Amino acid sequence: MYEGEMVRLRPYAKEDIELVWKLINDPEIKRYLVPGIPYPFTLTDEEKWIMSQSATRDTYSFAIEDKATGRYLGGCGVNQVDWKNSRVMVGIFIGEKDFLGKGYGTDAMKTLVRFVFEEMNINKIKLEVYAFNERAIKSYRKCGFTIEGTLRQEVFRGGQYHDAHIMSLLRSEYRP
Repeated sequence: MYEGEMVRLRPYAKEDIELVWKLINDPEIKRYLVPGIPYPFTLTDEEKWIMSQSATRDTYSFAIEDKATGRYLGGCGVNQVDWKNSRVMVGIFIGEKDFLGKGYGTDAMKTLVRFVFEEMNINKIKLEVYAFNERAIKSYRKCGFTIEGTLRQEVFRGGQYHDAHIMSLLRSEYRP
């Protein structure tokens, strides 16, 4: 487990399945996460995904829990690793709406960044964020990320096309 100030990053557990399934199917959460058609996941889909989550050479998935209560809040992880070029792609979501905008996502991302730089010995962390997700962009900036590029009209949501930003953080810019 890896701890931040407010959150703990831990492996997913079987007990998380129903709550993860509920949160990941919330239309507001799905709007920010899924680039394809936001079709609902089944409980069986979610169970298969959680039971398949174990650290490999290329992915590291963490459940985010509130340190004070142990409550599951969302997930984060390293989704792709390029060992040759020493870079990773990360992702995060906070699904519990009571915890949005209160620093939990920022704390979780800072904890994940620390894991990547200090445990994986990686040089560059990247992520993709939809331009309309202003709360996430603000959080990533607090963690030290900068916009590296914009993918124009990359995602179709709510009847229109939206840009997506590629943000990154280099080891040399990292301030623990």
